[in-house]
Amino acid sequence: MRQTLPYQSMQRSADYSWTSNSRIGKRDAFQYLGEGEDKITLSGDLYPELTGGKFSMLALYAMAEQGRAWPLISGSGWIYGMFVVSNVSETGTVFFEDGSPRKISFTLSLTRVDESLAAVYGDIGKQAESLVGKAGDLLSLVGRNDAGYYHRRGCHTDARLYADTGK
Repeated sequence: MRQTLPYQSMQRSADYSWTSNSRIGKRDAFQYLGEGEDKITLSGDLYPELTGGKFSMLALYAMAEQGRAWPLISGSGWIYGMFVVSNVSETGTVFFEDGSPRKISFTLSLTRVDESLAAVYGDIGKQAESLVGKAGDLLSLVGRNDAGYYHRRGCHTDARLYADTGK
């Protein structure tokens, strides 16, 4: 998810699916079916004059209304996965004279929708490779344009640019 607001608490709940089979004279046997829902709840307080306010909340509502998954990445770079916004709630208190709140308490509920972190890392890796490739293409275009500029003025910046000028 985009960084939109500072939160003060994070709660995570991960479910795991099991089914039971009744047995005569014994305890039920259980079979693991896989991972269930993974939910994260972020909550905190915003003080509009210090930490953002209505615009931060509007950004969250806009993200939720797009109906797509967003990557949740901590400030330290830990990737939690791809999450959808399942609920946004806010409470305004301690109001200014114009009626806007001095304090906005919020809760953001997220549900994980990707299959595995390996898939997320792979997708992010592909996106990064694509960005690096595009950046390299742009730099080579800029380099060629700079080479022509410097060549016309009798200057050569480096061997690669020199070779690109055809001299």
